[in-house]
Amino acid sequence: MVRKFLYFIAIMVVLFAAGRIVLGFYPEELTRATFTPSGAFEPQQRLAQNAYAAPAMWLARPRDPGEALIAWKPDGFAEPGAPIDVAVFFVHPTSYLKKTHWNAPLDDADARRIGEIVTRANASVFNRAAEVWAPRYRQATFGAFVSDKPEAGQAHDLAYRDVAQAFDTFLAAQPPGRGIVLAGHSQGSFIIKRLLKEKVAGTPLAQRIVAAYAIGWLVDTARDLPAMGLTACATPEQSGCVISYLSFVDQADTTMMRGAYERFAGKTQAPSTPHYLCSNPLTGGIGGTAAADANRGAIVPDLKMEHATITPKLVGATCAADGTLRIGEGPDMGPFVLPGGNYHVYDYALFWTNLREDFARRAAAWQKQR
Repeated sequence: MVRKFLYFIAIMVVLFAAGRIVLGFYPEELTRATFTPSGAFEPQQRLAQNAYAAPAMWLARPRDPGEALIAWKPDGFAEPGAPIDVAVFFVHPTSYLKKTHWNAPLDDADARRIGEIVTRANASVFNRAAEVWAPRYRQATFGAFVSDKPEAGQAHDLAYRDVAQAFDTFLAAQPPGRGIVLAGHSQGSFIIKRLLKEKVAGTPLAQRIVAAYAIGWLVDTARDLPAMGLTACATPEQSGCVISYLSFVDQADTTMMRGAYERFAGKTQAPSTPHYLCSNPLTGGIGGTAAADANRGAIVPDLKMEHATITPKLVGATCAADGTLRIGEGPDMGPFVLPGGNYHVYDYALFWTNLREDFARRAAAWQKQR
């Protein structure tokens, strides 16, 4: 049992250390050599048309065993209020680190286990929703985010194709007119941006979007938002808008992280000064500063990432000039805080209660406008 636990911890440490590399804290040459697959991209057939009718293709789906991941709450947490009649589509972040393949095999046990952990911690923010769906998908391996090879683009396209197919299944299961929330983290948010661009923007479905939580991946207000067809959430009661931020300590250097975003920003020419959206999760607006007193409760997990306690006033939030969110000196969240003051792993956890309230407000605002 001890050996299994230590093996689990080792996997988690590697995952979260890799997250730091994604955001650029190691030289690109070393990163590519360590994580980029050496083999050719393996073209894969599209999933069967009805693939996402199977419960096994979902980490979480209503009335399936994975629903317990979403129902998770911190120890002792109680919240009044009826279920909220909207549906949430959540895309989990990268949980496949191996360089054996450019895309994660669906039967990779490590990728699934880590995917379940991060889905439980992040998507539980939305567990007052009538339904929360979280698909499994042939995610791009970590190395696809640090490579200039054409195979990296092919890996991203394959991952997106799976999620887009899952999204169609999710939509088909919703009653006409029900509000939709799109949410993700890291690779999940990278995909959410593309979903909005290719399947929502300019369609009647856009009117059903309650909010899009593209957390853990940069959103450029000039290049991304117009393509996504939504504006940034400027007020706490606004609906049909986008929330995005990345969490760092005050003194963190985010230069290379922002460079990593530009690698995947597409062929659109960058403005002379990119302007990245920094949503402030403590105010519900854009930019600005909020003291820790406004933090209604972060979740601080145990080593197994199974239990957590609510800790109010843990950190404040200030949007810096570079478009990232700064949280002061940074709290002790355990062994998975990334070097260099990068709290990427805890983007949701640091503001867990505020995000729950943010979701409830925006859903109420959307329902009033129907």
